Amino acid sequence: MKGLDLSPQAPLIVLFTDFGLEGPYTGQVKAALWRIAPIVPVIDLFADAPAQRPREAAYLLAAYVDAMPAGSVFLCVVDPTVGSERPAVAARIDGRWFVGPGNGLFEPLLRRASTARTFFIHSGPEPVSASFHGRDLFAPAAAHLAKGGDVGECGLVEGKIPRFLDWPDDLPVIVYVDVYGNLMTGLRACIIPDDAVLVVAGRRLVRARTFSDVPLGAAFWYENANGLAEVAVNRGRADRLFERGVGDEVQIISAKS
Repeated sequence: MKGLDLSPQAPLIVLFTDFGLEGPYTGQVKAALWRIAPIVPVIDLFADAPAQRPREAAYLLAAYVDAMPAGSVFLCVVDPTVGSERPAVAARIDGRWFVGPGNGLFEPLLRRASTARTFFIHSGPEPVSASFHGRDLFAPAAAHLAKGGDVGECGLVEGKIPRFLDWPDDLPVIVYVDVYGNLMTGLRACIIPDDAVLVVAGRRLVRARTFSDVPLGAAFWYENANGLAEVAVNRGRADRLFERGVGDEVQIISAKS
C-alpha cells in the first residue's frame, strides 16, 4: 500500500500484555511470532499490564512507546472481551506499528499522534480460537509486519477503528504498581504544576525530584523515568502505606487549597 514507510524488518517486536510470565500464554505467543519472524528480537516490555483493564493499560502503554526504536512492532493484548464483537485492529502511529484488540488500548496514542493510520485485521487461513486471539490472530499479524510484509499480506484492511473519545487526555487513576510498590498514575507529569499536590487516600503529597530528596519513610510524588506522575515512599511501599492499587483514583489540587 502506498504511503506507508515499511522497513524490510522491524528492529523489535515489543510485547505488552497482561498474560504474566507464569503459565503457557506468553510462551505460546512468542512461539507464534518465532514461526513467522524467527530473526526479529522480541522484548518483554510488560507481561503484567493492568489485568483485564484496557483503559488503564492504554495510558501506561502510551508512556513507554518512545523508548522503543522507530519501526518497532508492538503486540498489545489486554483483552477481557476476547471472542466478542470487538474488532481486531492495527495502527501505524508515528513510525511504529501497534497490533491488538479494538477496545481503546491505542486511544491515547492515537490522540497524541502526529501521524496515524488505522486498520482492521482479518484472519488468514489458519484456525483462530475464540479465546486466544493473542496467539492466533494478533501474533501472526505482528510477525508479518515485523518482517516488512505488505499490509494486505498481513491481513490488514484500512478503516476507521473504534475510538473512545469520552476518555480523558490524562487519567487520574493508578495504572500500575511496580515491584517496589510505587504507584504509577495515568497522568503525565508535564501537565501538573510543580507546586501541585496529589491526593491519595485522603493524604496530600507534594512533589520531589527523587527518592533521596525526602526523609526515609516519607511519601511524595515525582515524575518517573517515563514521564508519568508516580507516588512513592522513600525506602518503603506506597501500595501498602495507602492500601491502593490499579483503578484507584488520585486527585490534583492546588498547593494553596
